[in-house]
Amino acid sequence: MRLDVFLWYARLAKTRSAAQALAVEGRLRLDGRAIDRAHAPVRVGNVLTFAQAGRVRVLRVEALPHRRGPAPEAQGCYQELVAGS
Repeated sequence: MRLDVFLWYARLAKTRSAAQALAVEGRLRLDGRAIDRAHAPVRVGNVLTFAQAGRVRVLRVEALPHRRGPAPEAQGCYQELVAGS
């Protein structure tokens, strides 16, 4: 699945354009490497790191969503990792 689509489906970005901008601007890391393209592939088990709302978020992809559903469904697609774990 494309990175920008995952961010939008998982409700980590309000719009797909915002998800594309997050990826293209190089403010996102996928498994520790900087990403500069919105079409980077995302797979189950990948770790995403990015700044959002004044804090750094570290997430592990648990499932790939099939649609942009309600928030509880979207939150089931990733697990927030606590710093130091």
